Amino acid sequence: MVNVETALKEATTTIEGAIGAALVDYSSGMALGTVGGGKELDLTVAAAGNTDVVRAKVRTMEMLGLKDEIEDILITLGGQYHLIRLMKGRNSTGFFLYLALDKQRANLAMARHQLKKIEAELEI
Repeated sequence: MVNVETALKEATTTIEGAIGAALVDYSSGMALGTVGGGKELDLTVAAAGNTDVVRAKVRTMEMLGLKDEIEDILITLGGQYHLIRLMKGRNSTGFFLYLALDKQRANLAMARHQLKKIEAELEI
């Protein structure tokens, strides 16, 4: 098991094209940890904004009566992928991992695979 800082550093160093990563509590919208980002990507703002995306999708699934779980949410921009992975398991419900990727350098399938692995090793 790894801690938040180690997991986020792993995400930004091992996932090709990673711009930044955050662990977010979607009940409050607060980032519990961030790595990367910069002038062009404020991860604190992204955490709060993506919390609204997660809440909206959870609410929509409830209204539709869907009994399934959200694995991840992908937002595709002109030059970036934004990947939101809802965490499962004990002590991790209510959190999501957020990963921003450079679209030109990233392999989306590998990024999803590696983020799932990082989630499994993360201890909150």
